[in-house]
Amino acid sequence: MANVSVNAANRYARNVVAGKVEACKWVRLACKRHLDDLESSKSRNFKWKFNKAAAERVCAFVQLLPHTKGKWARERRLLKLEPWQMFIFCCVFGWVSKKSGLRRFREVYCEIPRKNGKSVVAAGVALYMMCADGEFGAEVYCGATTEKQAWEVFRPARLMMLKTPDLVEAAGVEINARSLAIPDDGSRLEPIIGDPGDGSSPSCSLVDEYHEHESDALYETMLTGMGSREQALIFTITTAGSNIAGPCYEKRKQVCSMLENVVANDELFGLIYTLDEQDDWRSLQALKKANPNYGVSIYPENLQRSLADATRYPSRQNAFKTKHCNLWVNAKKAWLNQLDWDKAKDSNLSLDDMLGKPCYLGVDLASKCDIADIAIVFREKDKDGRDIWSFFNRHYLPEGAVQADGPNQEAYERWVNEGNLITTDGEELDFDVIRDDVKAIGGDHQVEEVAYDKWRATQLAHQLQKDGAEVIEVGGGIQTMNLAMRELEAALVSGRVRHSGDPVLAWMASNVVAHEYKGCITPTKESSAKKIDGMVAILMAMSRALLADGVTRSLLETLEDDDFLVG
Repeated sequence: MANVSVNAANRYARNVVAGKVEACKWVRLACKRHLDDLESSKSRNFKWKFNKAAAERVCAFVQLLPHTKGKWARERRLLKLEPWQMFIFCCVFGWVSKKSGLRRFREVYCEIPRKNGKSVVAAGVALYMMCADGEFGAEVYCGATTEKQAWEVFRPARLMMLKTPDLVEAAGVEINARSLAIPDDGSRLEPIIGDPGDGSSPSCSLVDEYHEHESDALYETMLTGMGSREQALIFTITTAGSNIAGPCYEKRKQVCSMLENVVANDELFGLIYTLDEQDDWRSLQALKKANPNYGVSIYPENLQRSLADATRYPSRQNAFKTKHCNLWVNAKKAWLNQLDWDKAKDSNLSLDDMLGKPCYLGVDLASKCDIADIAIVFREKDKDGRDIWSFFNRHYLPEGAVQADGPNQEAYERWVNEGNLITTDGEELDFDVIRDDVKAIGGDHQVEEVAYDKWRATQLAHQLQKDGAEVIEVGGGIQTMNLAMRELEAALVSGRVRHSGDPVLAWMASNVVAHEYKGCITPTKESSAKKIDGMVAILMAMSRALLADGVTRSLLETLEDDDFLVG
């Protein structure tokens, strides 16, 4: 068999690495990994080898399937894989163990913008795994959070079978309204909505639009159910989404760590089509980079029309960025740009670096059953005399709230295990823990002031005052927040903000929505589940630091601060 698909896939990888094909960092790293592994496979000690025949077989199978919608379906054309799609199929199905010959990759994560042929890839994987993978009694599931989404993969797979009678006859497939089955060995392909329960033994699970999943229940059930299968596959295909505390973003971080060789995972394949940090999402070059099927299934005029609307109407920008550029933006009307926040990350930044330096504290206590925050804010000057802001936060939650069933439970548990969220015993926050931490911070740093929310922390403030802290009562309205928010906006864009990459704070930053009144803004949120306490604490501390310079608030003096409290 001629290695047409393998050669095309390898050529694509070489061209990406060489810069001949425009691609983002994550695609370049995925291609480099494949090429490096091809070289390493020549060594006797390398445990994997690339099986060209297996890679060609899956590509040949998929390209015998028909299109199911649009003009190509009307013209009865068969699928024609693009080089980037061949790269996915060849890598996922071509890499095998030298010892056993079984497939290397157990988990696959592909993040691809809309209209780039995701359903073609997913349906092709599903049908191959049911009909041609050689697994007796194959169980293939198309999983999603809603019935509509589950059918986005199953429907084209079913239509492909209806339009391919030769395959139906050869594989002995029975086409039902809600499933495909092979009665001879009990194999089946069907959609699954929500948590499928523990009785499944999937040989392949297709997880579509993982960004919509509030929990990892379906994913974990599928993954653990694969234990009895020799070479099971969980294949996730999604666009970027709107919940960086959710399971999809966590899986994305695992893929990025793997591609950057931070955490080794030989059995995880990942490919993320998006923009690089320096890219302007409004440029044609950037759009081509994020959309590998630009000019194929992505019609340039349609994409450019959507871009024009997003440029013209700010309310449409975040939707465009997530769906067409694969940029993660949490709040639908987010105040801060997630990319700007990510750029400010300094992994080497440590609170120990700031010992003895002056700082301002912000204390936001929310309620006794919810997240509380201490923000430690340092303000320094660069060589040009500009303010440089460094943020460190401590997040607190009662143990009972971590264990309670809620929309953020899995994220809370993960952050507790990672050491990014501090728990106090019982069902309510223990304010003594926070008091002790403030005292400890004061011992290590020169705390100028402690800003606290006057509506919730009066008792703690009195205790801190007894401890010798300079305690300042702060409201959550325009007079406090506007000045700090405007400075943080400018500082973030101009690269004058540093943080250590705290994932809880990143989530809170992405949840902040700016409420505007008479040209001034205050922070609010879309729902009670979207916590912003850490950012509110930062803004309170920043406001005190700015006012210490005698910064004027003359435009705000006529406004009643209490009328515009944080929502």
